[in-house]
Amino acid sequence: MSRFREHGFLLSLLGVIVAAAATPLLLGNPSLREELFLVLMLATLASSLNIIMGYTGYVSFGHIVFFGLGGYFAFYLMQTYQWNFVAAALTAALPSCVIALLIGMPILRLRGATRSFVNNFDPFGGAVGMFFNFSVYDAYGGARNAAQLAYVGMLAVALATIVTSYAIKRSKFGLALLAIREDQDVAMVVGVRPARAKVTAYVISAFFPSLAGAIFFFKNGIIEPGPAFDLLRSIEALVMVMLGGIGTLAGPVIGAALYEELRGLLITNETLSSLHLFVAGVVLLVVVLFVTAGIIGTVRQRFPPLRRYVQ
Repeated sequence: MSRFREHGFLLSLLGVIVAAAATPLLLGNPSLREELFLVLMLATLASSLNIIMGYTGYVSFGHIVFFGLGGYFAFYLMQTYQWNFVAAALTAALPSCVIALLIGMPILRLRGATRSFVNNFDPFGGAVGMFFNFSVYDAYGGARNAAQLAYVGMLAVALATIVTSYAIKRSKFGLALLAIREDQDVAMVVGVRPARAKVTAYVISAFFPSLAGAIFFFKNGIIEPGPAFDLLRSIEALVMVMLGGIGTLAGPVIGAALYEELRGLLITNETLSSLHLFVAGVVLLVVVLFVTAGIIGTVRQRFPPLRRYVQ
């Protein structure tokens, strides 16, 4: 019981996500499953971005690099060497972590360079990209079962990202990151090494988008440089973190759910369907000007007794 009190909010959040994700499977609703698949993917991107942005204060517009690289590496392993989907996805995340470790912060500005490299890299299909022969899905019981597997895989990755974010926030390492966010000079005085801490957080945050990218493009059966390194997706992840509450646990998840709902409404509107980037900018502007703490942060500010329960 004491353990539940200590980790109650995390367990409750995970329970809500699992219950919501199980709904389309129990109802046999493919349309709802596809919608929640995107929510889980966006929650993964937002929560992983929050590890570097929310805890260290470093804003990243290039995090989508790892989403694309994970997709490409996994696709290549599955298409060229017939690797199992799970093994390919896990292995594909490692190069992204290595790149994040070797290059560190400068990679945040290299989204365009990465896309140009992939455009001219023949093993990855160049500008055309790569696509699966549908026979690839036979090993998983057909395309329908493969889509189910991808959905469950994305749920697992989203949950793992949230748990990792929670563990970091409660650790000494997390306290060091928060100290860097508040005042890097003071953090150095008390023994924190900002460069090492930031790169470590960056490597951790690179792992989960890579898995999400591998799962997303496996389900789609095709990968191209444009969708793999889409700047809009980076901006959307930033908006979701800010909307839900930067540096909070549930904020990125709530931001992802709300933003995906808004995006769905726009897509179904003929007049507004091409205004995603504009709307994302407007939402970000409104949050920055009027709801600076995001939804979770505002709740914590307005209702102090809830601070220990809402994270």
